Amino acid sequence: MSINIKFIGAVRTVTGSMHLVQNGHSNLLIDCGLFQGHREEAFKRNSDFPFDPATLQGLVLSHAHIDHSGNIPNLVKHGFEARIHSTKATADLCSAMLPDSGHIQEEDIKFVNKIHRKKGLPPRKPLYTRVDADRSLEHLSGHPYRKRFEICDNTALTLYDAGHVLGSSIPLIEIKDNGTTCRIAYVVDLGRKNLPILKDPETPPGIDYMFLESTYGGRLHDSVGETDDRLARIVNRTMERGGRIIIPSFALERTQEIVYHLGQLTHEERIPDVPIFVDSPLAVNITDVFRRHPECFDEEMCRLLEEGNDPLGCERIEYITDVERSKSLNRDDRPMIIISASGMCEAGRILHHLKNNIEDPKNTVLVIGYMAKHTLGRRIVERHEEVKIFGQKYSLRAEVQVMNAFSAHADRNEILEYVQPFKDKLKRIFIVHGDEDQSEKLRDLLNEKGFPAYLPEPGEEIELS
Repeated sequence: MSINIKFIGAVRTVTGSMHLVQNGHSNLLIDCGLFQGHREEAFKRNSDFPFDPATLQGLVLSHAHIDHSGNIPNLVKHGFEARIHSTKATADLCSAMLPDSGHIQEEDIKFVNKIHRKKGLPPRKPLYTRVDADRSLEHLSGHPYRKRFEICDNTALTLYDAGHVLGSSIPLIEIKDNGTTCRIAYVVDLGRKNLPILKDPETPPGIDYMFLESTYGGRLHDSVGETDDRLARIVNRTMERGGRIIIPSFALERTQEIVYHLGQLTHEERIPDVPIFVDSPLAVNITDVFRRHPECFDEEMCRLLEEGNDPLGCERIEYITDVERSKSLNRDDRPMIIISASGMCEAGRILHHLKNNIEDPKNTVLVIGYMAKHTLGRRIVERHEEVKIFGQKYSLRAEVQVMNAFSAHADRNEILEYVQPFKDKLKRIFIVHGDEDQSEKLRDLLNEKGFPAYLPEPGEEIELS
């Protein structure tokens, strides 16, 4: 009886993580993320599955980011009836993030349909609704780190800390087959050492096969030690010209991290005490989830909390949930910092803040996370002269700054350091979750160093020996 892996999503691209593991006993899905890109292509790719969701015995969810979890409501709509296995923190985060995703899709479709009506185009429907998302939450099962448990016949799962975002895990799947046990580790996404808030990534033992991300497979991050210096320069320069800083940010992790750094700089009087707004109802809920899961925090974060400090800025930063309060920011002409979701600028309130601010050269758009190809965020990073927001063209006159030091993804050297202990032990490394050029660079580098790295094609199916 053989074990087969089918590479469905986030292969030679970044978003839409989804992989199918099959044997004679079970069909398991690893991650069920939203593909993000051109609206038409994204809707088509996210609408249908190349398998029958009703035949799955389980879903292993590595973490709560929408490109890994965001298509779960659609999976349930199409007949999925099994359990979704993740850490407890990830389950709590999904309880906030998936309904928010359904709400955002409904609201964005309303806005798009206003434009369609003016152009005489037919109305669109959301991929799924908030009600669909609420129903999918019934399938969540949260588990502690490092506790092995059976998920179906002849298949066990242990979740190790990935150090990527709150609750992120490296799932270790053990499948008994013909008297032997095959151990598959899903190292997607991999965090970084020595970043604030979270613990460092862990290393599962005895791995035979590894899925490995390649988001920054051919690149290096800025030094973490230089992060605050550069951030202070950007803030001070923008404030001196009376502008605003607009920060597209993932509501999960990146928002909490940038708040942490801005708070430290303000406390040290390295930047002026300007108004800082986190304009995201989801970020408010997620920050509450952070406080409920201290088991994920590193020693420094635990110490700050024990001393009564406010590292998540709840007392000095305004967290906005009300729509009218959000709109009022664009009528307020004071210099300020606005942090808003979504991180790739594909949906949510960030679109309205960009629409109202990117044409003013006094302002700065500060990019602190990865922007996938064909997203508005990537077009801003590439500094296109014009960008489309809600189907309308806007001139990009604001300053654009990119800070990769905030990335929660390991870079080329950090990936190499992580896999080094597995040299001569792994049967194969499958390179996923990266733009094609980054995936190819990581594959070639690993092969040069003697690792059995392989870059699959989208939809390819491989039998494990």
